[in-house]
Amino acid sequence: MEGFLAASLEVMSPGTILYLVGGTVLGVILGAIPGVTGAMGIALLLPLTFYMTVNNALTMMVSMYVGAIAGGLVTAILLRIPGEPSSIVTTFDGNPMARKGQPGRALGYAVGASLFGGLVSWVGLVTLTYPLSEIAVRLRPFDILALVMMALVLIAALGQGSIIKGLISGLLGILVSMPGTDPSTGTLRLTFGIHDLDAGFSTLSVLIGAYAVAQVLSDLIEVERKVETVKTTAGSMWISLRDWKEQWWNLIRSSVIGTWVGIMPGIGATVGSLMAYTVAKTSSRTPEKFGTGHPAGIVASECGNNATVGGALVPLIAMGIPGSVTDVFLLAALVIHGLQPGPLLFNEHPEVVYVIFAACLISHFVLFIIMTAGIRYLIKLMTVPVWYLFPIILLFCVIGSFADNNRVFDVYVMLAFGIIGFCMEKTGFALGAFVIGFVLGPITEKSLRAGLTLSDGSWLDIFMHPISAICVVLSAGMFIWSLRSQHRLNQLAARGVAQTESAA
Repeated sequence: MEGFLAASLEVMSPGTILYLVGGTVLGVILGAIPGVTGAMGIALLLPLTFYMTVNNALTMMVSMYVGAIAGGLVTAILLRIPGEPSSIVTTFDGNPMARKGQPGRALGYAVGASLFGGLVSWVGLVTLTYPLSEIAVRLRPFDILALVMMALVLIAALGQGSIIKGLISGLLGILVSMPGTDPSTGTLRLTFGIHDLDAGFSTLSVLIGAYAVAQVLSDLIEVERKVETVKTTAGSMWISLRDWKEQWWNLIRSSVIGTWVGIMPGIGATVGSLMAYTVAKTSSRTPEKFGTGHPAGIVASECGNNATVGGALVPLIAMGIPGSVTDVFLLAALVIHGLQPGPLLFNEHPEVVYVIFAACLISHFVLFIIMTAGIRYLIKLMTVPVWYLFPIILLFCVIGSFADNNRVFDVYVMLAFGIIGFCMEKTGFALGAFVIGFVLGPITEKSLRAGLTLSDGSWLDIFMHPISAICVVLSAGMFIWSLRSQHRLNQLAARGVAQTESAA
């Protein structure tokens, strides 16, 4: 508690609190503007962390993460356009309630549920990270390899599209991480005579290109989309204690679901929101009300997606494995400042861990104040034409990529991976799996080589220890289950087409 209290005082100091409030506000704004995502904003913020202290950098990025996840609920409810992918489920009941003349009530449920889910996930973050890091210290190389495999299979199986395409995306990300110097022999590999590749692809350029540039290219297609807004006021967002009492079990259940989904590496807030909503609907006595503006649907969705924030930080800090795509940028920020996320972070730099804990907690309260007091200003931001933002975003992309190593080559890399990311999204390949594969590629290779060295080249050793064996079996089971599910869906779709054609 001494370390956490000291970190909390530091985060609330006049210098650092500005970064926390600024990060939360910026995250909410980016999450609320259709066509601009929090991941894009954090990617653009990453180059600026070069000139910050590690505490200020992590405080700003964590608070932006918290703000962006919640910011998407504004457009989801008022415009029926999720500002963040994780807010898709919020549109199911949020927008119908707003169309019934209760937009403030819908926002009130959503903001309150966001705060509750975030606080529950923070409790999970604080209580589970240290024990998990103690276990992670004792992991063998093959155990770490099996955990990375499971993370890639999870994001491929639970993401949208084909699991085969998802796994190909992850493997492609690992392949992209390999050019440069061989970590074992020190020799160059896969550089094809290009000296700018001697150190491999710049992590910053690849991440900015794959997320920010690809997102801009994707949004340009729908730049002329027009939407109808619903107006509201801060006073109409008040929800009585009696109404919250009716949702108490839904709040707790959805928050716990979101937290555990966040802990599972590589899945993210969208799945947490969907799972919480599905459980709430199936366990409800009135499931027919869901989708018509039911408060329980809004509460479940927002509790589920905001609870994944704290949960996703657990594997990042304890094992060095990002719990979500956004955590990839937090991992990159730690590496930029000479810190290695993983089981030794608690022992070597406990003050950094406590700063993350404190920033995650305080930013949720700041978020609640911003969302309730500044709702009218957020509504005005939604009317800003996105084509005004695209040139500014691209300019920051170029500056950030160039500032990494002061090389024009990195700008070309950024543009190339922007096009690659755009093409992957349009063809059904999971961009999240690609990014996580790219970041975890070095860990995968290091664990594989160390494991084979310890086992005298025997692959069977991965089945000789419980943790690695369980992870491999779970990965294989999820892979087979996902394939069967997709096969059944394809059969049902084919039958539906055949019936339609026969009826015609």
